[in-house]
Amino acid sequence: MVNVALLSKWHVHADDYARQANQNEHIQIKVVWDENVERGQEWAKQLTVPFEPDLKEVLADPEIDAVIVDTPTNLHKEIIILAAEYKKHIFTEKILAFTVEECNEIYEAVNQNQVKLMVSLPRLTENYYLYAEQVLNEGLLGKLTSIRCRLAHNGAVPLEGNPNGWLPKHFFNKEECGGGAFIDLGAHPIYLTNRLAGPVKAVIARLQPQSENEVDVNSVAIIEYENGALGTIETGFLSSGSPFQLELYGTEGALLIEDDKIRLKSKQLGEGWHTPDTLPTALPLPMEQWISSIIEGKIPSITEKDVQGLTLINQAAILSQTQGRRVEKDEILTVKK
Repeated sequence: MVNVALLSKWHVHADDYARQANQNEHIQIKVVWDENVERGQEWAKQLTVPFEPDLKEVLADPEIDAVIVDTPTNLHKEIIILAAEYKKHIFTEKILAFTVEECNEIYEAVNQNQVKLMVSLPRLTENYYLYAEQVLNEGLLGKLTSIRCRLAHNGAVPLEGNPNGWLPKHFFNKEECGGGAFIDLGAHPIYLTNRLAGPVKAVIARLQPQSENEVDVNSVAIIEYENGALGTIETGFLSSGSPFQLELYGTEGALLIEDDKIRLKSKQLGEGWHTPDTLPTALPLPMEQWISSIIEGKIPSITEKDVQGLTLINQAAILSQTQGRRVEKDEILTVKK
């Protein structure tokens, strides 16, 4: 049994991870800590576990094997490194950190202390992603020339009695979040396209805020890949009814995924569009992979490369927006480590 401490309910997915933990036969939630004491006490009461206001007391407890981190993103580096130093395994919400340099520091602490770190990038486990990967690997699209991914929702569309929409107010706090729609919801298109298109060469981004918010709520990035393909990543908090879309185009065909509808056209398959009869079996969710890595030593499918690549795009996009220009990958990677 892996005894777990929940560290903060700041993120909107914190309840989801608590539920996944409770549903996993190998996990036991033992305690809650939160930088917001009142919120933490209420959450602990709901979960019928103790609340501990002192983080170091939680981490020093020898009965605690691991932590699930849902703090503000600007606290990730400090808290995750501290947890690693106390020899606790770590599961955390994306993104890991604001810069590649900070990610390197976190992984250095994780590796030195021989603990398991998992960042939740769940769409890399989905059957549609695995199918897209399969289609590329089989050469059915020929040479990949273009990839587009869109994921958006209406979280910042004003509601009656809530001018900020249904997202919590702190999701628009630039200091805590590091950004808005792109760094949060845009993470999913970023890590999906990174996997499918390969190494990135350069980024151009437009991260557009609403007048009353300092973070972006409607964002687009154009990605240049080393293989010559172009990528378009679209996200936002202002789109009602927007479907998830993943599109791949190549010299031999096209793959279009829109929610649960999948269509493939390939010269190698004859004329017209084809719908797959079956899809690959989905992989275990990130939390399941994390626990398997702790208990059985299994190697997760979600890797440090995925996590670093996600941060790289975010860091480059913010620089592109701030300076109004194209940003080369090497500009980010040559920052002093």
